[in-house]
Amino acid sequence: MREFVAGLAAAAVVLAGCGSAPPSPGAATPTGTGTASPAETASPTASPTVSRLPLEAAYEQVITNVLPSIVQITTKVGLGSGVVFDTAGHIVTNAHVVGQAQEMEVTLASGGPPRPARLVESFPAGDLAVIKVDRPDGLRPAKFGDSSKLRVGQIVLAMGNPLGFSGSVTNGIVSALGRTVSEPQSAGSPGATIAGAIQTSAAINPGNSGGALVDLSGQVIGIPTLAATDPDLGGGAAPGIGFAIPSNTATDIAAQIVKDGKVTNTHRAALGIRGSTVVGEDGQPSGVGVVRVERGGGAEKAGIRAGDVIVSINDEETATMAELSEAITALQPGDKVRVGVIRSGGKRETITVTLGQLPGE
Repeated sequence: MREFVAGLAAAAVVLAGCGSAPPSPGAATPTGTGTASPAETASPTASPTVSRLPLEAAYEQVITNVLPSIVQITTKVGLGSGVVFDTAGHIVTNAHVVGQAQEMEVTLASGGPPRPARLVESFPAGDLAVIKVDRPDGLRPAKFGDSSKLRVGQIVLAMGNPLGFSGSVTNGIVSALGRTVSEPQSAGSPGATIAGAIQTSAAINPGNSGGALVDLSGQVIGIPTLAATDPDLGGGAAPGIGFAIPSNTATDIAAQIVKDGKVTNTHRAALGIRGSTVVGEDGQPSGVGVVRVERGGGAEKAGIRAGDVIVSINDEETATMAELSEAITALQPGDKVRVGVIRSGGKRETITVTLGQLPGE
């Protein structure tokens, strides 16, 4: 598992999907002491049938309708989840689920032997990817909703294959909207920064990544991607803090990949530099060192050079690469920003940069 900064106080975010090996039968950790409490002990006089409540019936209907559209994706290094995108066999998932794999296996929620699949294209900057199964018969495309219409407090269900337990469902609410969360780049991690992420209290565990966050109308409104851990708990899960990529973003990127074989329009701003976090004399992050300036990008046109250290965007400190990425991701191509830099000679300047667009490849 990998830890990521999410802009939350004292919380690191952990990618919720890759590198998870399926558990052996009966390997689940028990949560109790083995002695049932009075509330947990079935009454010998209880009725064998109970009338369903309206909310319970709604849950059951959504699960029945949507779960067949959720698949398990297995690579040589781990497993995750995916959502059937169309009848041609395209499946949308997270880039970190497929990792470096070009081939993988897909198992349907309805069972049956795994089906061979191949990578169509990955978009690591947004942690999205599209794969395609060789044999699409029996695949049921999911219905994707409009994530721009989500409301805080709305009930949602997370569907996927946490820890290899296929076809699992957890429930919660939309806790917040418009979050910006990011992960540092490392081996097996695309280093994605997700703008406009949906925060949810529905449990998201390793293996859920790439699955579906679903509303009670049965529409996919997000792709579960991140879950938070609390350093004060020794890196243990921080209950009720998970993040999903909005469905509008996922369907836009997936549609481009299906149509053109690549992402042609990211709709995302770019400063036009490659950099890394600089550590100050006190051992703390102190800015982003510019390693390379992209030719023709906004930074080059404005006069930013390799060796400069970027310390702020629009007067907001950017002590780390993750903070810089989050600041830029929240903006739009064409926006003008004030970039605070420290030149190699120690002089501090503020440079106005017109942002370009993040390339698809």
